[in-house]
Amino acid sequence: MAARRLSSLLSRSLHFPSASAPLGRSHGVPRHINRFCTAAAVEELTTPPVQVNFTKLLINGQFVDSASGKTFPTLDPRTEEVIANVAEGDAEDINRAVAAARKAFDEGPWPKMSAYERSKIMLKFADLVEKHNDELAALETWDNGKPYLQAAQAEVPSFVRLFRYYAGWADKIHGLTIPADGPHHVQTLHEPIGVAGQIIPWNFPLLMFAWKVGPALACGNTIVLKTAEQTPLTALYVANLFHEAGLPPGVLNIVSGFGPTAGAALASHMDVDKLAFTGSTETGKTVLGLAAKSNLKPVTLELGGKSPFIICEDADIDHAVELAHFALFFNQGQCCCAGSRTYVHERVYDEFIEKAKARAMRRVVGDPFKKGVEQGPDDSEQFQKVLRYIRSGRDSSATLECGGDRFGSKGYFIQPTVFSNVKEDMLIAQDEIFGPVQCVFKFKDIGEVIKRANNTRYGLAAGVFTKNIDTANTLTRGLRAGTVWVNCYDVFDAGIPFGGYKMSGMGREKGIYSLSNYLQVKAVVTPLKNPAWI
Repeated sequence: MAARRLSSLLSRSLHFPSASAPLGRSHGVPRHINRFCTAAAVEELTTPPVQVNFTKLLINGQFVDSASGKTFPTLDPRTEEVIANVAEGDAEDINRAVAAARKAFDEGPWPKMSAYERSKIMLKFADLVEKHNDELAALETWDNGKPYLQAAQAEVPSFVRLFRYYAGWADKIHGLTIPADGPHHVQTLHEPIGVAGQIIPWNFPLLMFAWKVGPALACGNTIVLKTAEQTPLTALYVANLFHEAGLPPGVLNIVSGFGPTAGAALASHMDVDKLAFTGSTETGKTVLGLAAKSNLKPVTLELGGKSPFIICEDADIDHAVELAHFALFFNQGQCCCAGSRTYVHERVYDEFIEKAKARAMRRVVGDPFKKGVEQGPDDSEQFQKVLRYIRSGRDSSATLECGGDRFGSKGYFIQPTVFSNVKEDMLIAQDEIFGPVQCVFKFKDIGEVIKRANNTRYGLAAGVFTKNIDTANTLTRGLRAGTVWVNCYDVFDAGIPFGGYKMSGMGREKGIYSLSNYLQVKAVVTPLKNPAWI
């Protein structure tokens, strides 16, 4: 299937792609979650139709145990049970991986290979991932908890599209010839930066792999990537496919481990030339500090958000409710650019609240492998944090319209939750909740809502819902955010840059803009003797 926009795929009524065999088989273990309001219940959990074959570290083209021999469990968030034990990398393993990446960059064939040859390997890899779409989607759902439909029909195809996009860029990266004031020939060379360290989060393991690895390889770099300890499995799976596609040893190295050990070692390593990190703002500060204190390596950061979704008085309320619901609840609310502050004009506020509440109560929560399920379990650590924020909302006198508790007695499921009458001084209005909690505010006019929407330490994204082009233009230019979606949300095409203002990060990912993260610009000046022209 060709990659399509996440919003267009996921806003449709839920259905699974046709297949000659069923997604998986059900076993006799009673399902430990119950339906939320009118949501349809699923009676049994599905056995994931995929095996875990890769649990070791990938260093210099080989899957190896960690130097310490330690492992850690990765959990099924549906059941809180162990899926597999994964090699736990630490500083010594980061040293081994960086040494392999350095040798592959300084002595190996990858940066010396023609850009066209690099692009062919990337394209072959994309073809292999497409061939293994269903297995990868199942593994991502099992390890992360997101709906299988989302993984299979949106995220894996988007992964493939991103690698094909950057494969296309590989042989189109070049410098400039620059006129000089005197008799000199001046040119710029765009050179690979060297060994890139990359740290990815748990909410979109495959997509964040693609956003970082794709441009880095297209530019001719080598990589040491640290996976999130919560979701290490799909990165190891696709890394094996990359070597099947012909990637030379040492070009891509993957270390599974924890932030304070493996992550800190990578960020502070003196032989890493560039660092890219996606995660929380607080951890981003730590990563930036470690990079600065070591070798002052350049850093790109894609961090947290508290994005406003503004619904104007001329809105089609039914459509606005659905889009605002998608903007917040997509991926269990575990999205850095979630439309987590829903601003609604006072003239349509009451109608919106009633319909938003009803839509949340219809949201189907359950086993993410099951047909019709819209929301799976949250991350294990995030689960408790979200519940604390919900309690804070209740205590701060916001109106709890629906939800407000865990869902069932086992697994990390949270009821879709809607708060109305939210004020800017409340914790739920200021902090990134990162869960299925919609906070709704009332506003009077455009000038007021721009000021309130910008009154945050974040600036990752924003949504505008209006029929008036002048209103849309006023808002898009007034909002201090890296992306503004007008009458849509979460459109993530490969060529669209993504990144934030303020404490939402530094730099941009995706599109042409991400290439500059992985390139050095060198000016070359040579004298001209008796030139015919200057």
